Amino acid sequence: MSTMIGTRVKRPGADVAGEVEAVGRNVTRFASGDAVFGGSSGGGFAEYVCAPESKLAKMPTNASFEAAASLNVAGRTALQGLRDIACLQPGQKILINGASGGVGTFAVQIAKWLGADVTGVCSMRNVDLAREIGADHVIDYTREDFTDGECRYDVIFDLVGDKPLRAFTTVLSPDGKWIGGGVLGVEASMPRMLAGIFNAPAMSLFSRQKFATFIAKTNKGDLPELADIVAVGKVIPVIDRIFTLDQAPEAVHYVDTKRARGKVVISIGD
Repeated sequence: MSTMIGTRVKRPGADVAGEVEAVGRNVTRFASGDAVFGGSSGGGFAEYVCAPESKLAKMPTNASFEAAASLNVAGRTALQGLRDIACLQPGQKILINGASGGVGTFAVQIAKWLGADVTGVCSMRNVDLAREIGADHVIDYTREDFTDGECRYDVIFDLVGDKPLRAFTTVLSPDGKWIGGGVLGVEASMPRMLAGIFNAPAMSLFSRQKFATFIAKTNKGDLPELADIVAVGKVIPVIDRIFTLDQAPEAVHYVDTKRARGKVVISIGD
């Protein structure tokens, strides 16, 4: 779930999944009764939402509404960051800092789908989860600082923003890429996120190593692609807790604790 910075949010929540009740006369991709997921135009904490056709896709048949509802922002962020910004290639080594979070659990699985050797960084309580979703190696940050290690990575996908950019130079390969910072604070701390946005271009100018921040964009192709890789079992959404609509304040509070494993979902129920 996310909010718009600088805007009074009347109904929060960016991700939705459900059954189409009605379509506009110019809609061609969906019909009444279709099971769809994606983003709404006015917030997702509601029984009924209005969404543009371009922000929706048909649900994978093997996914629940709750699982599909978790895909939009976090799934697109992971997919675009790894496929488009990092240009992750089979056989490359990637470290995902924040592997057990909402974006991180998708990133681990998508990186494996792309053929990478994946190292996940998380707390001790989430080590088993990171392994279960496909991480080849897991670092418990409470016991080990990965920036002090000898291993070098082709890509570092930073979803935490807890270290200055210079700390990553010693663990990136000579032509490695650091990706992060500008994911709208989905998981990154705001001060580090802003520092990354402003410092990354300067760092890239004076080194073969590249540093890039990004904000996930809405496009027509990513949601169907996410649906396809969920349908074949390459990505399984990780859901920590499911709340009812009247428990929305508790859900937001739980997300704010930053202890959620994977995604937190609000379900309307029957």
